[in-house]
Amino acid sequence: TNGETRVEIKESVRGQDIFIIQTIPRDVNTAVMELLIMAYALKTSCARNIIGVIPYFPYSKQSKMRKRGSIVCKLLASMLAKAGLTHIITMDLHQKEIQGFFSFPVDNLRASPFLIQYIQEEIPDYRNAVIVAKSPDAAKRAQSYAERLRLGLAVIHGEAQCTEQDMDDGRHSPPMVKNATVHPGLELPLMMAKEKPPITVVGDVGGRIAIIVDDIIDDVESFVAAAEILKERGAYKIFVMATHGLLSADAPRLIEESSIDEVVVTNTVPHEVQKLQCPKIKTVDISLILSEAIRRIHNGESMAYLFRNITVDD
Repeated sequence: TNGETRVEIKESVRGQDIFIIQTIPRDVNTAVMELLIMAYALKTSCARNIIGVIPYFPYSKQSKMRKRGSIVCKLLASMLAKAGLTHIITMDLHQKEIQGFFSFPVDNLRASPFLIQYIQEEIPDYRNAVIVAKSPDAAKRAQSYAERLRLGLAVIHGEAQCTEQDMDDGRHSPPMVKNATVHPGLELPLMMAKEKPPITVVGDVGGRIAIIVDDIIDDVESFVAAAEILKERGAYKIFVMATHGLLSADAPRLIEESSIDEVVVTNTVPHEVQKLQCPKIKTVDISLILSEAIRRIHNGESMAYLFRNITVDD
């Protein structure tokens, strides 16, 4: 009655390979708890292998230490292992190093071949496009797309001077402490405060189609700001490509009102409601690669075919 999750397996799974397909909807924590309880129920029912198919792996952005926080992604990996999972199939982890958090195999599939195919088939004059990284962090991913499409590359660098971003880049860490006691003989070199330059675009986008690529699109403010800058620099059409379209809160309305012409995401996360609110959102189906991964793992076949032409930076 109080909303606890209860799982009961209705048939024998002893000695079987079980694939749990767990999409992560809006209520992330409930979905995670359901997955853990389901895996544990299968483990206690003597399933041979329990493989989690999690197209968008939750908490993947919390994979680095921030101030006095914690690496939640590592905690989740430990919980999944403890619950009984023996393998995970996922797609485009936020950081590839996350695979090292797990004590069992992780297949990190890529959506880029599907998105590249969309660019080639659905953008008629894509040869006149330039791939854009909305921050230097995304430059490697953008470079990978640009090289495979034989296109140019542009990088947006800096930040709007009027707004102060949430301090997640360490500028104000550690926090200022009054009357800090320092050992008399200890003189540490002074740390220079970080200061980002005003927003600039490195690369020519004038008279071109700009295609911004990223792995997750959730808060769209940074994408909208990037689109404005690209419009000012002369780009005549702006596309945003991302694997996971979380599109939380007011994202559909902000996209609709922005200068972005189209947002292309895969169906790793359900976003039917957002599509009804904003016709600019388009979906690419990636179920084919997930189903092929499930078939190959069950039959004990090599997964190498699914990673052909995939670079380290992709």
